[in-house]
Amino acid sequence: MTDAEWAILEPLIPAPKPGGRPAVYHRRDILGAIFYVLRGGNSWRMLPVDFPHWKTVYDYFRQWKKSGVYERINDALRTQTREALGRNAVPTAAIVDSRSVKTSQKGGSVATMVGKRSTDESTT
Repeated sequence: MTDAEWAILEPLIPAPKPGGRPAVYHRRDILGAIFYVLRGGNSWRMLPVDFPHWKTVYDYFRQWKKSGVYERINDALRTQTREALGRNAVPTAAIVDSRSVKTSQKGGSVATMVGKRSTDESTT
């Protein structure tokens, strides 16, 4: 992750909690390891030794996922990107594709056979 990318993400990542043991790994290293796994589709246990221990990285991933950190990051990045493009920070419209909207409970040959059967019976 570049310095510019980290400058954007750093304020969005929870700081180490005060008190207790000091943090062993920098948040940037942990986030870099999470990106490595997600980008490459690797298993957590296959993290290279350059990164923090896989269990530590996975624990942070789960903790941040549960607390909504990734949603906040996504919202902040979307807002920044939209504003940089000169758009409203929040989208004001949506598009629904008619091919993805379910129009009936029955479909396929079942729906067409019912109509065909009733017309066949009326002619006999």
